[in-house]
Amino acid sequence: MNLIEYVQDKYNIIGKSQLIKDAVEKLIQAAPTDLTVLITGETGTGKEVFANAVHGMSERQKNSFVSVNCAAIPETLLESELFGSEKGAFTGSVEQRKGFFEVAHKGTIFLDEIGEMPLSTQVKLLRVLESGEFSRLGSSVIHKIDVRIIAATNKDLQDEVRLGNFRQDLYFRLNSVTIYLPALRNHTEDIPILFFYFASKKYEKLKIKFDGITDDAIELLKLQPWEGNIRELKNFVDTMITLEKKSFLTADLIRKYTKPTLPPFSHNVNNNYNNYNSNFNGNSNDNNSNHHTNDNSNNNSLSLTKISSKEDFGRNEMGLIFRTLLEIQNDLMEVKSNVKDIGNNFDDFKIHINTEDFNKKDTDDFFKVDELLTNSKINEIEKLMIEKCLIKYKHNKRAIAKVLGISERTLYRKIDELGIN
Repeated sequence: MNLIEYVQDKYNIIGKSQLIKDAVEKLIQAAPTDLTVLITGETGTGKEVFANAVHGMSERQKNSFVSVNCAAIPETLLESELFGSEKGAFTGSVEQRKGFFEVAHKGTIFLDEIGEMPLSTQVKLLRVLESGEFSRLGSSVIHKIDVRIIAATNKDLQDEVRLGNFRQDLYFRLNSVTIYLPALRNHTEDIPILFFYFASKKYEKLKIKFDGITDDAIELLKLQPWEGNIRELKNFVDTMITLEKKSFLTADLIRKYTKPTLPPFSHNVNNNYNNYNSNFNGNSNDNNSNHHTNDNSNNNSLSLTKISSKEDFGRNEMGLIFRTLLEIQNDLMEVKSNVKDIGNNFDDFKIHINTEDFNKKDTDDFFKVDELLTNSKINEIEKLMIEKCLIKYKHNKRAIAKVLGISERTLYRKIDELGIN
């Protein structure tokens, strides 16, 4: 057992993909130091697990580890919770009270969802990072502490700095070491390992023998989007096993607890189109794992899909079709180079629909995108899709970025580039 495997086993970090190994390797490098660590990644990727591991492998391991969810504490109370308060400092403050930083003295404090911290509190946090000094709310007395800070966020803090929601100087201080935790859809090879880990724990707790799961059931699990990442997978496993109490799991059973999904496939049409199996109903007849394409905010690819039937098509909103037609490319030049290859083979996979299934507006919208694709006008496709999303989601940038599968930062950049009002 090498060091990475030892750390994973000790702190229950499950996965054998290179992305997970890279994150653990960064953890091993940072933990013995006293540097501030910033853990980034989507909700449910295991940020607190890594924070515990950083503390457990540090020289502070015998002292306190205090975890604080900044998003769960009301803005008006967060400062007093972190730094303490004096009696009478605010309405309801009837006694002197220590804050989390004092409790964590000589140990580690984990500030989860730090992107939600208000600017006024960020100022005091910056002072702690720079000098180790703070004062309780309602007091001018300076206190000195020795605390290591680990922060975590599911936001793009650089984007938050640009928007004025996060202090740039605080971001630089927090960003001494960054550990990025990938979304589950970007390391689907770890899904079987995670599934067996969670399933074994649940079966053991319920005192039921676990006889395994079929291969097609595993493939079906790999097709799911898992927007809640590892946390969602764990909840899925716990719920299904608890309710069904079946020792052997099949694809039909998995399908009962999953939503129909439309997996994208690679923009490399020549290599992947013949392997693609339309999967609106969650069918797992195609065991080729290549039809699950890694999708993160820094690598969005052009995607086309074949509609299996008008019934399948009618069950899905036009927004899903737009996303299937094109997931916005972060590097626009790369997209344009791929369009040339797509154009050469477009007749082989052009989408056909029955116009009787839609109202005129939806049909016109769809054929407009189809026409744009045929003419390889990528900018116009992007602009049309973003404009429709802005209207549908009432300019909620976070919701739009989530639907399109890109970061808010990329969305803002696209809006600027394309001149969208």
